[in-house]
Amino acid sequence: MNQEQRNRLIEDHVNLVHYIVGRVTATLPASVDREDLFSAGIIGLIKAVDRFDVARGVKFDTYASTVIRGEVMECLRARDWAPRVLRRQARQIAETIGELEAQLGYPPDDDEIAEALQMDTEQYQEILGKISGTTILSLDQLMETQPHLATEPVQPGQSARHYDNPTRTLEQAELQQMIAKAIEELPEREKHVIALYYQEELTLREIGEVLGVTESRVCQIHAQAISRLHGCLAHRLM
Repeated sequence: MNQEQRNRLIEDHVNLVHYIVGRVTATLPASVDREDLFSAGIIGLIKAVDRFDVARGVKFDTYASTVIRGEVMECLRARDWAPRVLRRQARQIAETIGELEAQLGYPPDDDEIAEALQMDTEQYQEILGKISGTTILSLDQLMETQPHLATEPVQPGQSARHYDNPTRTLEQAELQQMIAKAIEELPEREKHVIALYYQEELTLREIGEVLGVTESRVCQIHAQAISRLHGCLAHRLM
């Protein structure tokens, strides 16, 4: 494409950057600089425009969304915005849920998790609300649950054959299957929230309207679902 077409494609998809940044920052504290994330998203959009190959049969919006989100998430990781205490609480909850499910043979509910954490249910849900922002990196970080299974992500439009380590590619595929199975085993409401947020791409407010609960409660359910996935997957890979 010529320079004019390139510039037009970028201009026509700036709203896509706004949309993705808005979704990513929905549960993040106000202290996180949205402008930095937007700038990263624009960089992702430019990369997508320059790298897009129509011959691959992928829609530009689909490809661009993946590249933009990747740049935004990388920027967010680099900022390391979450206080250590929140990260520690998130890890503790994930580990507790994983251990409980292994002991009980079924997904523990809020009360059972709170009891295992030696707190009441209200305190537990309050902590879920606080750590909800840390789970925004959630599904991406699941691939890093076990260092020996973590692999380089396949870039949009790039097939696995471009990697010179077929064992890594196989391990990644197996782990993705485990994640998919773990999602299927989530309690119904948590699975519903995951589907509405990641597949239907509803906002947290919209999900609350669908479920008839507040947006803050959706944040708690989402945080618990991701914690459950982290904990259960880590326990199964031990």
